[in-house]
Amino acid sequence: MKLPLITPVILCGGSGTRLWPLSRKSFPKQFVPLVGNKSLLQLTIERVAGFNSDIITVAAEDYRFMVSDILRTTHAAGPIILEPVARNTAAAMALASLHIEQAGNADQLLLFCPSDHHIPDTGAFFETIQKGVSVAESGAIVTFGVVPGFPSTAYGYIQQGAKRSDSSYQVDRFIEKPSIDKAESLMLQGGVLWNAGIFLTRAKTLIDALQQHAPDILNTCQESLFTATRKSNTDGYPLIRPDNAIFSSCRSQSIDYAVMEPYSDVAVVPFNGQWSDVGSWNAVAALSSSDEQGNRIEGQGLAHNATGTYIHAPYRPVVALGTQDLLIIDTLDAVLVAHQDNAEQVKDVVAQLEQSQYVEAVMHRKVSRPWGWYDSVDAGERFQVKRIGVKPGASLSLQKHHHRAEHWIVVKGTAEVTRGDDVFLLSENQSTYIPIGELHRLKNPGKVELEMIEVQSGSYLGEDDIVRLDDNYGRSDE
Repeated sequence: MKLPLITPVILCGGSGTRLWPLSRKSFPKQFVPLVGNKSLLQLTIERVAGFNSDIITVAAEDYRFMVSDILRTTHAAGPIILEPVARNTAAAMALASLHIEQAGNADQLLLFCPSDHHIPDTGAFFETIQKGVSVAESGAIVTFGVVPGFPSTAYGYIQQGAKRSDSSYQVDRFIEKPSIDKAESLMLQGGVLWNAGIFLTRAKTLIDALQQHAPDILNTCQESLFTATRKSNTDGYPLIRPDNAIFSSCRSQSIDYAVMEPYSDVAVVPFNGQWSDVGSWNAVAALSSSDEQGNRIEGQGLAHNATGTYIHAPYRPVVALGTQDLLIIDTLDAVLVAHQDNAEQVKDVVAQLEQSQYVEAVMHRKVSRPWGWYDSVDAGERFQVKRIGVKPGASLSLQKHHHRAEHWIVVKGTAEVTRGDDVFLLSENQSTYIPIGELHRLKNPGKVELEMIEVQSGSYLGEDDIVRLDDNYGRSDE
């Protein structure tokens, strides 16, 4: 089934701290390969591809390269609106609607989708969206509520009201995440749905609703978009950057509080398919099948005399012996062990780690870059060792360092090295030396990934000791 009159808008914000240590601010859960080696963002793009329309992605500036990579992988097209700072869903949805209005398409139906939800039944998803089309065309804002399978304290709820003339219901009220007693009471009374945060509406309908109930947010977004910079990146995707100073002054508020609760014409269409916001490690565990003892194992985990234990162990053997109802998540530089009942409190622990200035709270050891990645393997006084991967055809910036020298050893592929006035090739098992202050650049001229070992030595090894003179990704120093 195809719905050619709908433009999907993917909201790619959120830091996903409840899925720490796998999800961190520098690499949040929407980019993490969680389902079949695909990220939730990739699955979301694939799910909405059938609408036969360009996709608008609203994301943080820091995520622009990761978003572009996934759009290219899925062969999707459309602009990327880059928020200079996070200002919640009301501002993000306002930017997308105003962008469509500026293009002269204010009557266009927009489907706002979070980037980090898992909806495996695409057919049921399309069917449900189809039911909301006529409602949205009539001028309503349509939300889609998930028929609840159990009393959950992790989701907000929607109270259904009177049935409308179509297949939707009037929204009586939105209910915040309840206590377990309240959730059980809601389930018993019936007529409630989990709030999935998916909306279908005309661009002009949402703009009018914002004008009524959050005019300050709308006006700030309008001003920041009017003076936005527009430029395509190296992959050909249009990048729209709202004015930093203006957008930063915007009030931060969710669309539920800003518009949906006070707005008079909000309809809800129930969704009966499988859905998860993958918002906790319990939700991640539920994506995999269990053994007879209720254990769920991913990677190199081993559960012995254990029950109800989830192990995520992609890198090394992790053994759970005699455990019960535990979540064990192992990464290269941090380990989480938690009882399932405390899964929602992981974000509180991350806040404590941030306060104590643990870099592992926000950064992974392996860091994504527009040209590839690097993995900080080892470090000590005056030295650091990294594995570096460079995509075929990609290159790092032309740069120099004031405080460190570097030794490069190629272990896979071919490297084109610029060192001062010299340009030369290195193949596997060959190496070179970059003195302190020497202009240099690394490029992969081949068709396979280049992998090399970099040994840094010097008095200061921070990532900010980089002077970029030329860069393909717009990061050159003035």
